[in-house]
Amino acid sequence: MKKLKLLVVLVGFLCLFTGYVAAAPADESDVAAAVDKLTQAMLHKDIAQLETLTADNLTYGHSSGNIQDKKAFISDIETGKSAFKELKMLNQKITLSGDVAMVRHHFSAQAISKEKGIVPTEIENFQIWQKQDGKWLLIGRQAFRF
Repeated sequence: MKKLKLLVVLVGFLCLFTGYVAAAPADESDVAAAVDKLTQAMLHKDIAQLETLTADNLTYGHSSGNIQDKKAFISDIETGKSAFKELKMLNQKITLSGDVAMVRHHFSAQAISKEKGIVPTEIENFQIWQKQDGKWLLIGRQAFRF
Protein backbone atom coordinates (compact mmCIF):
# COMPACT_ATOMS: atom_id res chain seq x y z
CA MET A 1 0.00 0.00 0.00
CA LYS A 2 2.84 2.41 0.85
CA LYS A 3 4.51 1.59 -2.47
CA LEU A 4 1.26 2.33 -4.34
CA LYS A 5 0.87 5.71 -2.62
CA LEU A 6 4.49 6.55 -3.36
CA LEU A 7 4.00 5.55 -6.99
CA VAL A 8 0.86 7.72 -7.29
CA VAL A 9 2.68 10.72 -5.77
CA LEU A 10 5.67 10.17 -8.03
CA VAL A 11 3.52 9.86 -11.18
CA GLY A 12 1.52 12.94 -10.15
CA PHE A 13 4.71 14.91 -9.64
CA LEU A 14 6.08 13.81 -13.00
CA CYS A 15 2.84 14.78 -14.75
CA LEU A 16 2.91 18.19 -13.10
CA PHE A 17 6.56 18.70 -14.00
CA THR A 18 6.02 17.52 -17.58
CA GLY A 19 3.08 19.90 -17.96
CA TYR A 20 5.20 22.78 -16.73
CA VAL A 21 8.05 21.99 -19.09
CA ALA A 22 5.64 21.69 -22.03
CA ALA A 23 3.96 25.02 -21.20
CA ALA A 24 7.15 27.08 -21.01
CA PRO A 25 8.21 26.72 -24.67
CA ALA A 26 4.67 27.57 -25.81
CA ASP A 27 4.69 30.75 -23.73
CA GLU A 28 8.15 31.64 -25.01
CA SER A 29 7.05 31.24 -28.62
CA ASP A 30 3.88 33.27 -27.87
CA VAL A 31 6.02 36.09 -26.45
CA ALA A 32 8.35 35.96 -29.46
CA ALA A 33 5.30 36.18 -31.73
CA ALA A 34 3.99 39.19 -29.76
CA VAL A 35 7.38 40.94 -30.06
CA ASP A 36 7.35 40.29 -33.80
CA LYS A 37 3.78 41.60 -34.15
CA LEU A 38 4.73 44.75 -32.22
CA THR A 39 7.80 45.25 -34.42
CA GLN A 40 5.73 44.86 -37.60
CA ALA A 41 3.02 47.18 -36.22
CA MET A 42 5.63 49.86 -35.52
CA LEU A 43 7.18 49.43 -38.98
CA HIS A 44 3.84 49.53 -40.83
CA LYS A 45 2.01 52.05 -38.59
CA ASP A 46 -0.64 49.48 -37.64
CA ILE A 47 -2.30 51.50 -34.89
CA ALA A 48 -5.01 48.93 -34.13
CA GLN A 49 -2.33 46.27 -33.58
CA LEU A 50 -0.31 48.64 -31.36
CA GLU A 51 -3.43 49.25 -29.26
CA THR A 52 -4.00 45.49 -28.96
CA LEU A 53 -0.41 44.61 -28.00
CA THR A 54 0.21 47.30 -25.37
CA ALA A 55 -1.14 47.54 -21.84
CA ASP A 56 -3.01 50.65 -20.72
CA ASN A 57 -0.32 51.30 -18.09
CA LEU A 58 2.57 51.04 -20.57
CA THR A 59 5.78 52.88 -19.73
CA TYR A 60 7.92 53.25 -22.85
CA GLY A 61 11.48 54.49 -22.41
CA HIS A 62 13.66 55.75 -25.25
CA SER A 63 17.47 55.71 -25.36
CA SER A 64 17.34 59.52 -25.15
CA GLY A 65 15.79 59.25 -21.68
CA ASN A 66 12.33 60.30 -22.87
CA ILE A 67 9.56 58.28 -21.16
CA GLN A 68 6.13 57.91 -22.73
CA ASP A 69 2.80 56.40 -21.80
CA LYS A 70 0.75 54.28 -24.20
CA LYS A 71 -1.03 57.24 -25.76
CA ALA A 72 2.19 59.17 -26.51
CA PHE A 73 4.00 56.07 -27.84
CA ILE A 74 1.19 55.25 -30.27
CA SER A 75 0.73 58.91 -31.24
CA ASP A 76 4.39 59.17 -32.28
CA ILE A 77 3.98 56.14 -34.57
CA GLU A 78 0.67 57.40 -35.95
CA THR A 79 1.95 60.91 -36.74
CA GLY A 80 5.26 59.70 -38.15
CA LYS A 81 7.35 61.28 -35.41
CA SER A 82 8.65 57.72 -34.93
CA ALA A 83 8.86 56.11 -38.36
CA PHE A 84 10.98 53.37 -39.85
CA LYS A 85 12.10 52.25 -43.30
CA GLU A 86 13.50 49.05 -41.72
CA LEU A 87 13.11 47.64 -38.22
CA LYS A 88 14.51 44.41 -36.81
CA MET A 89 14.96 42.92 -33.36
CA LEU A 90 18.14 40.82 -33.30
CA ASN A 91 19.81 38.44 -30.83
CA GLN A 92 16.62 38.11 -28.81
CA LYS A 93 16.57 36.41 -25.42
CA ILE A 94 13.34 35.73 -23.56
CA THR A 95 13.19 34.93 -19.85
CA LEU A 96 9.87 33.81 -18.36
CA SER A 97 8.81 34.28 -14.75
CA GLY A 98 5.19 33.28 -14.20
CA ASP A 99 2.95 35.68 -16.12
CA VAL A 100 5.88 38.02 -16.89
CA ALA A 101 8.33 37.78 -19.78
CA MET A 102 11.55 39.78 -19.94
CA VAL A 103 12.86 40.29 -23.44
CA ARG A 104 16.28 41.61 -24.40
CA HIS A 105 17.30 42.25 -27.97
CA HIS A 106 19.24 44.52 -30.29
CA PHE A 107 17.03 47.12 -31.99
CA SER A 108 18.35 47.65 -35.50
CA ALA A 109 16.55 50.23 -37.61
CA GLN A 110 16.64 52.66 -40.45
CA ALA A 111 14.63 55.42 -38.79
CA ILE A 112 13.02 58.15 -40.89
CA SER A 113 13.61 61.68 -39.68
CA LYS A 114 11.90 64.66 -41.30
CA GLU A 115 15.01 66.75 -40.62
CA LYS A 116 17.81 64.21 -41.21
CA GLY A 117 16.36 61.70 -43.67
CA ILE A 118 17.31 58.07 -42.99
CA VAL A 119 19.03 57.61 -39.62
CA PRO A 120 20.70 54.27 -38.80
CA THR A 121 19.72 53.30 -35.27
CA GLU A 122 21.51 50.59 -33.31
CA ILE A 123 20.46 50.36 -29.66
CA GLU A 124 19.67 47.71 -27.06
CA ASN A 125 16.17 47.07 -25.80
CA PHE A 126 14.66 45.62 -22.65
CA GLN A 127 10.95 44.85 -22.83
CA ILE A 128 8.61 43.56 -20.16
CA TRP A 129 5.52 41.66 -21.25
CA GLN A 130 2.72 40.41 -19.00
CA LYS A 131 0.09 37.81 -19.75
CA GLN A 132 -3.28 39.48 -19.15
CA ASP A 133 -6.55 37.68 -19.92
CA GLY A 134 -4.62 35.10 -21.94
CA LYS A 135 -2.75 37.65 -24.10
CA TRP A 136 0.84 38.89 -23.84
CA LEU A 137 0.88 42.70 -23.51
CA LEU A 138 3.85 45.07 -23.46
CA ILE A 139 3.90 46.83 -20.09
CA GLY A 140 7.41 48.27 -20.16
CA ARG A 141 10.24 49.05 -22.55
CA GLN A 142 13.59 50.70 -22.04
CA ALA A 143 16.09 51.34 -24.81
CA PHE A 144 19.73 52.17 -24.11
CA ARG A 145 22.87 52.88 -26.03
CA PHE A 146 25.74 50.45 -25.77
